Amino acid sequence: MKPTIFEAMGGWDTVLALAEAWHHRCLADPILAHPFEGGVHPQHTERLAAYWSEQLGGPAVYTNSIGDHSAVVRMHTGNGPHEQMDGRGVAAFALALDDVGVPSDPDLRFQLIAWFTWATALLNHRWTRPDDVPGGLPLPMWGWEGTEGW
Repeated sequence: MKPTIFEAMGGWDTVLALAEAWHHRCLADPILAHPFEGGVHPQHTERLAAYWSEQLGGPAVYTNSIGDHSAVVRMHTGNGPHEQMDGRGVAAFALALDDVGVPSDPDLRFQLIAWFTWATALLNHRWTRPDDVPGGLPLPMWGWEGTEGW
């Protein structure tokens, strides 16, 4: 049986390092740093890593002990279009993959970048206002074939 994307990329330690590297790159970028100017949760990267891990086939730590998908979507909704920021966020993610030594397998890299691009659009642009986001949204999973139902 093929491992999950979470397993193929190296598991929890790699995802946590990736979240930290991506966040560091965001803070260093004048466009990407803007959403973080008001501060973040003290465990932001750990929570981000738990969210990413679960979406990529890892344990359900985020939804079992931190929050739900609807709350995450609400937090990212209502900021209008920001294509430049989205593109830079994806580019920072792609560079962070190298920063932390995620295996360079082309299939794995393709899936990770496709997932991050899709997840960025889903979080930021599916609904217009936070109040429009329905409660109880299931956390979508991303595997070797992408995702279903979104």
